[in-house]
Amino acid sequence: MSNSSSFNEFLLLAFADMRQLQLLHFWLFLGIYLAALLGNGLIITAVACDHRLHTPMYFFLLNLSLLDLGTISATVPKSMANSLSNTRAISYWGCAAQVFHFTLLITTEYSVLTVMAYDRYVAICKPLHYGTIMSSRACVKMAAAAWASGFLNTLLHTAITFSIPLCQGNVVEQFFCEIPQILKLSCSDSYLREVGALVLTLCLVLGCFVFIVLSYVQIFTVVLRIPSEQGRHKAFSMCIPHLAVVSLFVITVMFAYLKPPSLSSPALDLVVTVLYSVVPPTVNPLIYSMRNKELKDALKKLVQLLLLQQQ
Repeated sequence: MSNSSSFNEFLLLAFADMRQLQLLHFWLFLGIYLAALLGNGLIITAVACDHRLHTPMYFFLLNLSLLDLGTISATVPKSMANSLSNTRAISYWGCAAQVFHFTLLITTEYSVLTVMAYDRYVAICKPLHYGTIMSSRACVKMAAAAWASGFLNTLLHTAITFSIPLCQGNVVEQFFCEIPQILKLSCSDSYLREVGALVLTLCLVLGCFVFIVLSYVQIFTVVLRIPSEQGRHKAFSMCIPHLAVVSLFVITVMFAYLKPPSLSSPALDLVVTVLYSVVPPTVNPLIYSMRNKELKDALKKLVQLLLLQQQ
């Protein structure tokens, strides 16, 4: 029996063995990564620089963009570096750091999406009290609570995962270090330490999901009662981007973690993991900017200013 201290590195899943395909993977991921950096970077800069966007909705959108940047940066650069250098290795502590940062950012993002649902609920269902309920102090407290809950949850899972003896070698069947894949390497009776923490996390995830669903049930009930078509259109424009982002996040994560074992295969697991870890951070800026006139105007001014500075 060997445990996690008997080796100093893990071997990640390679996208391909052929050198040409490894380089193709590098360039594909580089394009995706640069698109995510550009999209989220523009949103962060626009929200920070345009005083008209200093509202609760855009404050939480700024947090979401920061989390998206961190999520994709925690996984994609290492995968690109491995493909470029034709290796699969990641150090033991590098793997632990990757697990911690990815889990922290993905769980915090779910909490922020839940808070954003509450923000939309208050804005549409209690508009007269919006300024009081969603004050600057309240928004900071909610964002801090989202980050703190993500940190504590991640600390618990990371500590438990990397204290479990590993008896099945050091080959991680994924392109980055992921807790479920590392637990597959554990001794048959050791993973039970993680069960209690997983149950607690599952309860929190289901609680947030139920809260989001109930919020949108009440939101759409109120919106459908608005007599003005223009008013209904404005309300839907406020909610649809957030609902699309939540749906993309929840569907991909649920399929990744709750799909039946009979559907599991290395190729499918790889595709599904890319869908929930790489695609949302890249497309979220596009989703939020498509139907949001204020954000589009701010982004246009920002791009024009950057172009003028280069001339």
